[in-house]
Amino acid sequence: MVWMTILSFLVTLVFIFWRPKGMNEGIPATVGAILVLLSGSVSLSDLVQITETISGAAITIIATIVMAIVLESFGFFHWMAEKLAARARGSGIRLFWYVNLLSFLMTLFFNNDGSILITTPILVMLLNNMGLKNHQKIPYLLSGGLIATAASAPIGVSNIVNLIALKIVHMDLYMHTAMMFVPATLGLLFLVGLLFLRFYKVIPQTVPTTVSGLTTPAYHPLKTKLSPSSDKARSRFMRNILLFVLSVRVSLFIASYLTIPVSIVAVIGSLVLLGWRWVHLKISPMDMLKKTPWYILVFAFSMYVIIYGLHNIGLTAWLIDFIHPIVSSGNLLHASVMMGTLLSVLSNIFNNHPALMVGTLTLMNMHLDPLTLKISYLANVIGSDMGSLLLPMGTLATLMWMHIVRRGKVKITWWQYIKITLTVIPPATLFTLVVLYYWVSWLF
Repeated sequence: MVWMTILSFLVTLVFIFWRPKGMNEGIPATVGAILVLLSGSVSLSDLVQITETISGAAITIIATIVMAIVLESFGFFHWMAEKLAARARGSGIRLFWYVNLLSFLMTLFFNNDGSILITTPILVMLLNNMGLKNHQKIPYLLSGGLIATAASAPIGVSNIVNLIALKIVHMDLYMHTAMMFVPATLGLLFLVGLLFLRFYKVIPQTVPTTVSGLTTPAYHPLKTKLSPSSDKARSRFMRNILLFVLSVRVSLFIASYLTIPVSIVAVIGSLVLLGWRWVHLKISPMDMLKKTPWYILVFAFSMYVIIYGLHNIGLTAWLIDFIHPIVSSGNLLHASVMMGTLLSVLSNIFNNHPALMVGTLTLMNMHLDPLTLKISYLANVIGSDMGSLLLPMGTLATLMWMHIVRRGKVKITWWQYIKITLTVIPPATLFTLVVLYYWVSWLF
């Protein structure tokens, strides 16, 4: 049972990273989960508990992805790309900051996977239409990809694994945001500042001021048609859509504060937006059955089954012996830095999804006082969302980003990626962990 569970986990990771012939990552995760079930390390009663743990998170994430797909149907992200080019006013440096702001807001309003899947192809298309050289495109795409992934740290609702971990530690979305938004956002600002310094000599001084005729690229996952309308009416309509999405996002935190299930609010918001699209574009909601990336649910459930199997065979007990002296010393700064560093290392070796789940399950079995548990958990999130970006295999979002960028005919190797992240990710992660300690100490 023990060896079969461990072997299933390792083989699953190999196939997720390798992805032979473009294999969907949900397939090896599912096979691995089945093998773990057959080994006996996860029982049927465990499956019930796993389903209860991830169901709310899964529904919330799918609902936000549906909202992103609806916005793509309206042509929202193409409109944003056009506005980016116009707002840059011919400055490549100004465009750099706007690209990173867009990536941050996309993850904040939706989620990191949706941000990568939808925004990256449009950025590739925008930069290609501008006629930039390959090395000039990398600063925009790489910084945008890193910020889009790391931006899932400030609010728990932007990443499915963060939502699952919140459920495990019995922490509501409102409290997570109160403790995490400021330090994580400052960390992101520090990260983008480091990226700017690193890329300053490569960023073109001037870029075209207008980009017309944007069409959905062939490799874009949604492949939707845009609705024709005048520029003024289109801008007004897009602003109305954006205000609605913002109101839904704010409602999630109000619901969390009032102890209303966040998933219910997310579903209501996506249904209203679907109805709005049906009236405006005459597109039936049935297309969501094809366009929604259901494999994210399968992947999350299957990975949690595998991690629960590792938990049951004693992995977390072993980690408790190793970690407990670190976090129980009474020094919260020490706990924050050490836990964040540990999760960064685990995420880059094993991917951040299983790393954060293992780390969270371990913390829950250490009988820590409430404040130490919360700061250790939040340090885990920083390690898995930001520290995991050191290597491309640290997050699924980064692997998807690499795949999309290459399909857009932008050449970037793993070594080019690592040369950049080695100089920016460790200091940004350490900075964020230290700020987390001071912010939480001051707040509480």
